Amino acid sequence: MAITAKMVSELRSRTGAGIMECKKALTETNGDIDVAIQKLREQGLKASELKGSRAAEEGLIVSYIHPGSRVGTLVELNCETDFVARTEQFQELAKEIAMQVAAAKPKYVKPEDVPAEDLEAEKSILHAQAEQEGKPAHIAERIVEGRLSKFYSETCLLQQPYIRDT
Repeated sequence: MAITAKMVSELRSRTGAGIMECKKALTETNGDIDVAIQKLREQGLKASELKGSRAAEEGLIVSYIHPGSRVGTLVELNCETDFVARTEQFQELAKEIAMQVAAAKPKYVKPEDVPAEDLEAEKSILHAQAEQEGKPAHIAERIVEGRLSKFYSETCLLQQPYIRDT
């Protein structure tokens, strides 16, 4: 069966795949759009698996020195291509992250990065505080969880409020 531009266009609009991928899928399925969609979805899963294993080896390092020269940060922000690293948006993002780090002084990037011993030490302090307040055990546990969320928002970059929003 001859593959027409209209067929490729329809498949492309339904899947969002590239022109050549759509044409190849239609050719392999003899013009059956529904089967081609299934084929592209299967290939899409394979493509996303490949993308997930790619290393982000390009990027840039940005420094930020706070006025008064008392606080400074260096931030390395990576991406897959040098094309992305050269864009104004990427450079602005790196600068904003550096400013956030300088202003908020996070110790960790995300809660999963907090070492177990630090987490246990913080939990024991929070439990002791709840006991001093005379709270029952079941309520104290909820209080500890709430205060632990506050601990994360103070020490983990991804949990901190954005400085420009405050």
